[in-house]
Amino acid sequence: MSTRSTVGTVKRIGAIVIAIAIVLAAGIIVGQAPAIFGVDQDLEASIEFEDQQGDGTNVTISEVSLSEGGFVVISDGGTDPIAVSEYLGSGTHENVTVGIDEDAEPDLYGQLTATVHQDTTGDETYAYDETDGEEDRPYLKDGFPVSDTATVTTTDDDALTDSFVIESFDAPAEATTNETIEIVAEIRNPTEFDTQQTVAFRVDGAVLERQALELDGGESREVTFEVNTTGAPPGEQTFGVYTDDDGALQTIELEFHTDPAVDVVDADEENVTTNVAIPEDGFVAVEDNESILGTSDQLGPGEHANVTIELEESVDEDDELTAGLYAGDPEEPDDAEPIEHDNESVDVTFTIADVAAGDDDDDAGEDDADNDTEGDDEGADEAEADDESD
Repeated sequence: MSTRSTVGTVKRIGAIVIAIAIVLAAGIIVGQAPAIFGVDQDLEASIEFEDQQGDGTNVTISEVSLSEGGFVVISDGGTDPIAVSEYLGSGTHENVTVGIDEDAEPDLYGQLTATVHQDTTGDETYAYDETDGEEDRPYLKDGFPVSDTATVTTTDDDALTDSFVIESFDAPAEATTNETIEIVAEIRNPTEFDTQQTVAFRVDGAVLERQALELDGGESREVTFEVNTTGAPPGEQTFGVYTDDDGALQTIELEFHTDPAVDVVDADEENVTTNVAIPEDGFVAVEDNESILGTSDQLGPGEHANVTIELEESVDEDDELTAGLYAGDPEEPDDAEPIEHDNESVDVTFTIADVAAGDDDDDAGEDDADNDTEGDDEGADEAEADDESD
């Protein structure tokens, strides 16, 4: 074999070795990309929170799984949690007990929500509320917190001997979202002593009203709660009446009081103003054929007048635009869903020129009405003058 052939073979082998090394290095880098570039791996969690009976001091989570560890937080629809679990390590946990502080009044009754939170600080101490949501955020699935809801009623028979008991609970099975409904509960004092206790009324677990009730031994009395449903979301709502250690629940189907609608009442190149009837939390979006041009602020269920949408870019007066209702967060419009009625999106198509022309027609109509009134007045004056001359 010649020297030239030997050198060529060595070069080829060296090139192959270098190529293999490059491929292996690339594989290692790709495999470690999330760690190298600071990309978090997807966090996963799940939870099962079943209806149960309790004494108001703790609840049981049937099963919770956390890919990176964290906490289970119990809330009743208010802004603050009412109970937080101890730190839970990564993995699956069954029959997890979450309790209130020892010196707190028993309050784990009604419809409660259990949400799975991360331990982003890594100190195994819950810090979501004290950091205004910056730390220990909830695990998410499809963009929503991982949570489950359950109804908790009392089973403490010993406590019931001293607590007022709920003999009956009457509420309408159906109502609309713009009326005042009456809830009537009959409360009995099962003891032989004159006693004063608090009766609480809750909607979906959140305390809406409390009444102090004083009953003689063995006495029963009706307690009435008047509930204004304006602003409540349509659908099935759970109403509950609670004494110290007793509770009763009833579901009411709320129907939105009018058809969802959006109406453009004013528009120019920079702003669009609408009147809205929206059945759930959402917003109004103004779009052209290509993209969303602007959104309103967050709107709660109900009717809203003069909702303004500031356009992110100027438009021509003859551009065809659409104002539509969406369910979701106006800060994340791409994740929102169009609100539908009778299987059709709730929206209206318009141009700024058409809106302006409509306003001009209305003004012209008012002017015509004024002219007609003036003509009628002049005719009346002439008729009166003729009568006087006769």
